[in-house]
Amino acid sequence: MTQSRRMLVLRAVVEDYIRSQEPVGSTSLTKDHDLGVSSATIRNDMAALEDEGYLIQPHTSAGRVPTEKGYRYFVDRLATVVPLNEAQRRGINSFLSGSVSLKDALQRSARLLSEITGQVAVVASPSLAKATLRHVEMVPVAMNTLLAVIITDTGRVAQHGLAVDEMPVIDEVNHLSSAVNEQCDGLSLSKAGEKVRSIADSTGYEDVREVAKALADAFESMALDERANELYMSGASYLAHSRSLADLAPLFDALEEQVVLMKLMSNLSEESNASGVGVAIGSESHTPGLLHASVVSSGYGRSTNASSRHDTPTQEEGSVTGGTSNDPVAFVGSIGPTHMDYAATMAAVKAVARYLTAFISKSGPES
Repeated sequence: MTQSRRMLVLRAVVEDYIRSQEPVGSTSLTKDHDLGVSSATIRNDMAALEDEGYLIQPHTSAGRVPTEKGYRYFVDRLATVVPLNEAQRRGINSFLSGSVSLKDALQRSARLLSEITGQVAVVASPSLAKATLRHVEMVPVAMNTLLAVIITDTGRVAQHGLAVDEMPVIDEVNHLSSAVNEQCDGLSLSKAGEKVRSIADSTGYEDVREVAKALADAFESMALDERANELYMSGASYLAHSRSLADLAPLFDALEEQVVLMKLMSNLSEESNASGVGVAIGSESHTPGLLHASVVSSGYGRSTNASSRHDTPTQEEGSVTGGTSNDPVAFVGSIGPTHMDYAATMAAVKAVARYLTAFISKSGPES
């Protein structure tokens, strides 16, 4: 018995169980797959796979179903993420290209992904800690207050009030703004804070030193603000159709734990495989409520091509070089049963991540 043939049997069992959600027997494998051996040989292979922990037999007379180990082997051998078909890609482009703001794009992405997969979709807003500064404007709004409008490379916009004891003349404020925009463009918010403090202490900025230090404080507080990461979720109603009532309560509890969910999916997207998609199956999530679920996640971020647009990508979704940046600013993910269609879910997650990468690369200030 060859190990390679045995693993072809495992793959066939996983594929059939994902499709039917019924235990798979040797007779159906012989009929539906060209494995080139008899039903008796396949039974022996399935017994060996059960002994090795890849399959389990729920009832003595029933066929077998994959274990976490079986699903893991299957997922790890999905060499490339099969791209979505042309109609699906056109649908994604059409739906997301109607977005009027970053927030709208994220909400639309969650809705779309849940509809494509029939599972729970989770989309995180770009992390300010990973964003870089694009532009800042400072405008006097009261006798002792300036409003700083801070725009990041991901299209996020934040407004901060800067309190001062004495309002400097507007030309000095504009002079400071120009220096900040020239010297801090492309820096992380924490690095921009350091640079602005350096500017404040340099010659020629004595009259706006107080403003500069208040702006540096604003940059640094943005970089540390964990609440700036919002989660957009859609498709929870699909769970009721695929889970037993006993499983639903802990699963909904897990979905409510947004900090835990964010950490899990963010780590998965950063530890993804060569195709840029990470998968946690059952207990691999180390989250009790997700014991009977699988999580698929991919990062989105700065485009590998500065000229990216949110038109239909010319590269295939399965392409590594045409994928999301190696420096994700947030993630897109899907949560479903362990018997989910992994290939289709990974393709959908990857595709939506690519479109969000293109969207934020193109987007200007958030509307």
